[in-house]
Amino acid sequence: MDIYRQPSGKEPDSSKKSVPMQPGSIRESDFMVDGWRVFKIMAEFVSGFEMMSDAGPAVTVFGSTRVQEGSPEYMLAEKLGSLLAAEGFSVITGGGPGLMEAANRGAQSAGGVSIGFNIKLPNQQHPNKFIDYGKLVSFQYFFVRKVMFVKYAQAFIALPGGFGTLDEVAEAITLIQTGKSERFPVILIGKRYWEGFYRWICDTMFREKGYINKEDLEFIHLEDDPENVVAIIREFYPEGYTLNF
Repeated sequence: MDIYRQPSGKEPDSSKKSVPMQPGSIRESDFMVDGWRVFKIMAEFVSGFEMMSDAGPAVTVFGSTRVQEGSPEYMLAEKLGSLLAAEGFSVITGGGPGLMEAANRGAQSAGGVSIGFNIKLPNQQHPNKFIDYGKLVSFQYFFVRKVMFVKYAQAFIALPGGFGTLDEVAEAITLIQTGKSERFPVILIGKRYWEGFYRWICDTMFREKGYINKEDLEFIHLEDDPENVVAIIREFYPEGYTLNF
């Protein structure tokens, strides 16, 4: 009996006879498939590294894909992208619609570098049209994409978003806390949206339970004004910008 179940949505081919297997054994073909997959992973890293080789200082912006053009959140993200570009930062987003599109749009309209790290998903997320030519990479693997987000970013900015945004924020904080990355500011924009989450971190995780230290909060900022965001990033690097790892 095969120790792996059939992936959902795929029916086994009943016309082919399977070779009986001992419990706990693994088909040789499983190792072969995983071995070739390593080259696909390497190719995604190479594509990302080559594209970012001349990007310069950059800021990664996250936020919901479900925000519509013309909404207050969209206009805030667009203004933020414009201010970051005017400051000389390349703007990196997940490449999709919503707030990512708005940030890319603002960066491009201000004459800055607009970068998109898209992800191939079952619902076919399409890259937005405000990513610069030659500055789009579409990834199959989330973990490769996450490396790209962190490695070149002088700051992480999280606008209101869902699980994906929360995942990226937690990943960045964890890498900084554990010393796997250089410290960089993680800025949550939208006090009304993020305040409950931030208060829980401070009151429950830190003060009540002691699961984190005071210094683990020093690089997390809660903001509403995009101009203050640019000032926070500038003041965080008095000696100049560096890669995170």
